Amino acid sequence: MDWDKKFAAALGYNEFLARHAQPAHLERWRAMFDRIRLTAQQQELLASFVREMDVLCLAGAWCGDCINQCPIFEHVAQATAKIHLRFLDRDEHPVVRDELSINAGHRVPVLVFLSEDSCEVARYGERTLPQYRQLARDLLGPACPTGIVGPAQDLLASITQAWLDEFERVQLILRLSPRLRQRHGD
Repeated sequence: MDWDKKFAAALGYNEFLARHAQPAHLERWRAMFDRIRLTAQQQELLASFVREMDVLCLAGAWCGDCINQCPIFEHVAQATAKIHLRFLDRDEHPVVRDELSINAGHRVPVLVFLSEDSCEVARYGERTLPQYRQLARDLLGPACPTGIVGPAQDLLASITQAWLDEFERVQLILRLSPRLRQRHGD
């Protein structure tokens, strides 16, 4: 997959929503964005990032899981100039959708983390471990979150932390990469 081309074709958070979100979905995205709070410690961690990181998010503006998580990604990206976040619509990009299938399904959101020179570093999605634990407790059966009612605040904090842990993991991969350390002389 030519991630550099896909990243160049992707949209910023607001552009993605302007293009793909229906009014009812847009209101849910805004409400969730307003609920997200990064702690001072989380902001400090993000401010300490050294390596540039392109992050490509495959999403659907209609998707409850995207409504509940993608605003987290935007908060993370806003907290550091080292993260460049872009979005692709799942249905407009079937080649990417198929490449990022999870368990033979077209799930979203899925993030692809890229180095400054467009090498794939990691993929992560579509739900975090805290979300799966909660779903297992609540359902143990079929369900589809709608995004109409977001997660409880303590679960939202756990989800935010789980995603931040993945961003940090990728940053450490990049920071410790012999190839990039040689390039940057550090």
